[in-house]
Amino acid sequence: MGFQKFLRSIPKQTASDRTSLLPLALRTIDSSVCTTNNLTPVAQNQLNKLMEIHLKPSFTAKDFLSFLKNHVHYHPVLTNLDFYLFNYAASVDSFRHDHSTFEWMVRTLAITHRLQFLTSLLQFVASNPCPCADGIFSCPKTEPIFRFAINAYCKAGRIDDALLAFDTMRRSIDGKPDVAVYNIIIHGFVKFKHFDKALEFYHRMIRERVKPDVITFNTLIAGYCKNSQLGLALQMFKEMKTHGCAPNVVSFNTLIKWFLLDGKFEEGIGMAYEMTEMGWEISAVTCEILVDGLCRKGMMLKACDLLVDFSRKGLLPRTFDYFGLLERLCSEGNVARAMELVNDLWRNRNSPSLIACTTLIEGLRRTRRIDEAYEIMEKMLQECMLPDSVTFNCLLSDMCDAGRAKEANKMRLLGLNKGLDPEAVTYNILISGFKREGKKKESEALVEEMLDLGFIPDIATYNRLIDRQAKSKS
Repeated sequence: MGFQKFLRSIPKQTASDRTSLLPLALRTIDSSVCTTNNLTPVAQNQLNKLMEIHLKPSFTAKDFLSFLKNHVHYHPVLTNLDFYLFNYAASVDSFRHDHSTFEWMVRTLAITHRLQFLTSLLQFVASNPCPCADGIFSCPKTEPIFRFAINAYCKAGRIDDALLAFDTMRRSIDGKPDVAVYNIIIHGFVKFKHFDKALEFYHRMIRERVKPDVITFNTLIAGYCKNSQLGLALQMFKEMKTHGCAPNVVSFNTLIKWFLLDGKFEEGIGMAYEMTEMGWEISAVTCEILVDGLCRKGMMLKACDLLVDFSRKGLLPRTFDYFGLLERLCSEGNVARAMELVNDLWRNRNSPSLIACTTLIEGLRRTRRIDEAYEIMEKMLQECMLPDSVTFNCLLSDMCDAGRAKEANKMRLLGLNKGLDPEAVTYNILISGFKREGKKKESEALVEEMLDLGFIPDIATYNRLIDRQAKSKS
């Protein structure tokens, strides 16, 4: 097969076929060092032929981008040679890259973690501006292109490279950089524990007259908190107002979390109430932070009182699931307070979740509080919250064991009306309960119902059940 014919057939072959049929010069290239200087003359010649086949003379940036997308991007070997092809195209006299090819190359190198090539690519972009910049203004795509690269550097912890890219970008754009670019670098410093440098960059931002936003302040507040400087975090929180920036839920949640971790419970709770006074609604995340923080310090009753107060004032979000708090109360034997909490919140239309109700019912059953378990199950069914069959049957069994088969059957009928499908186990529990109480009529009615529903497979089983009832009576 001729080399030209082989190249034209690349898209039609499978990945394994394409790799095995590539000329040895291309297959042995180390993709981690795919620059012009690292390719052998034979490999360079083959790649140049590839370009000549797919790109006609006087090809445009649009043509080259299409070539990268359709013939190079998904190829198992060629995709790692895209930077060489990019540089080769730049060497063609009649060709000029624009922001579309710059953006594609920057994103491809960043996403595939080939950051070692990004610096030279960004220097090329700065030295060879997009044709959009041939007038008096720079290309509007320049900043987003650099921003993507800066973000990739910061995610990888290469903050020095990010700063170099930032300075290169500043010289290449009109006006001041967007606050989002500053935020990316500040977050990178905080993430990799260089908080002092994050503060330096923040002050540089202020000197360069770029107005910080809520993301800037939230990042710095979190940085102070992680460095155990709550006082300075609170000071930064107050500084937001001087810059005309209002805090958001994330600002409050960060401070609340760290106040509680530091044992400053009143300050953390006070911050939650201050949040509502400023017009923000308490979120489910806020409640989770408060409840978890208090419970970690053994203050579960305080958490209960707080939720009840939120509920009575209409501040408790409907989406907050207080299952975790109920689980902690039940596991420590404080089932009475768990029951009281559910009733208080339910009364104010803060219904518990299905799993929260199940947890409470199991806690009540373990402590033999059958009446209260029955009450919760009844409320669940009335609101069409269908329990799992195990919990439902276990409660019916407890009631039958207590000589309350009639109430248990009433519960079954309520569940049936609300869409709870009956089971053979449910009927067997109730039949046994009625038999122990000597209620033959009710027991026989349930056996007949089982027969109608197909739970009794044959006449022998049916006769066996009737015979047991007769023996039980005698």
